[in-house]
Amino acid sequence: MEHEVDVVVIGAGQAGLVAAHELQRRGVVGYAASSLPSAQARASFVVLDAEAGPGGAWRHRWDGLTMKTVNHIAELPGLHARPTDGEERASAFVADYFGEYEDAFDLPVFRPVRVRSVHDDGARLRVRTSVGDFLARVVMNCTGTWEAPFIPWYPGQQLFRGIQVHTHDYKDPDLFWRKRTLVVGGGISALDHLDEVSRVTKHVFWATRTPPRWRDPDDFSVGPAAGGLTAEAGRAIESRVRARTTAGLRPLPVVAETGLPLNARVRDLARRGLLNRREMFDRVDRHGVWWGEDYLDLDAIIWATGFRANLRHLAPLHLRERGGGIVMDGSRVAKEPRVYLLGYGASASTIGARRDARIAVAQIVAGL
Repeated sequence: MEHEVDVVVIGAGQAGLVAAHELQRRGVVGYAASSLPSAQARASFVVLDAEAGPGGAWRHRWDGLTMKTVNHIAELPGLHARPTDGEERASAFVADYFGEYEDAFDLPVFRPVRVRSVHDDGARLRVRTSVGDFLARVVMNCTGTWEAPFIPWYPGQQLFRGIQVHTHDYKDPDLFWRKRTLVVGGGISALDHLDEVSRVTKHVFWATRTPPRWRDPDDFSVGPAAGGLTAEAGRAIESRVRARTTAGLRPLPVVAETGLPLNARVRDLARRGLLNRREMFDRVDRHGVWWGEDYLDLDAIIWATGFRANLRHLAPLHLRERGGGIVMDGSRVAKEPRVYLLGYGASASTIGARRDARIAVAQIVAGL
């Protein structure tokens, strides 16, 4: 089947919900605007989400990730999240909040709908999905990064006979009971894995490509208005990120921009000897990793090496430059102005998505 709609929002994580709320606030109608009498007909939109329920990527976070250990999550516009004592699982708390948000504003979220590809179909964009094709005048892509985990390649990696798990598939530390485990990566997830795994084995090691950049916890001390960073720190980071995407460069990993908060939890990890960071190894064999002539015997490797933007379904539009980035004009793709990327680059944070959604929807409504 084919469905005609003015705006298709792909993804119902934080960026998708912010975009949907802003479209609705600007008078774009969800569900079935075409059923209105012609004199009353207005622009229409739908949100297509691949998940079985609300929450986006948060639905898949490991059980040990609680609200007290995640980076500060800014609230969505128009609805306060209920208070939390910090002990609740982030996967459950955020999914419940996102579900309440969808219900409160009656957002037109259809799920599970998997978007397979987006094509230039002349006057419209053809969005091919698991439930048929949607012909849209504009696509707002809000698919985030969760479905594109990144693992760097090292010689011999495929030979390793132990366990290899990316953060994407990490569930709980029990899998690593008494196993010699190496955590690879320099972000918040790596610190969380180090903490959890150290409680089930005495042999846990840490390797990062670059030395961690510790930041004063005061830089992370404010509330939702700054997305967990002070306003000054947040503006500086967003300026750097936007400069990269405007030039068509790939956004850097989050931790490369924000650094790591040197807080009480990190100091506890240091006191327990868990932050004796090693440089990245040269190669892997069946039983461990090598640094030149130095060897570390291992039973498991956890790759906390981050994610890339999940944009595979946009490949038929040929948006990427030779270096792999996409030239952006704000949140709009310079090469294809009918496509907006929210949750990409400077709009990856909730506060960034809110600002960019307002600008993007104003442009979209003016053009419809």
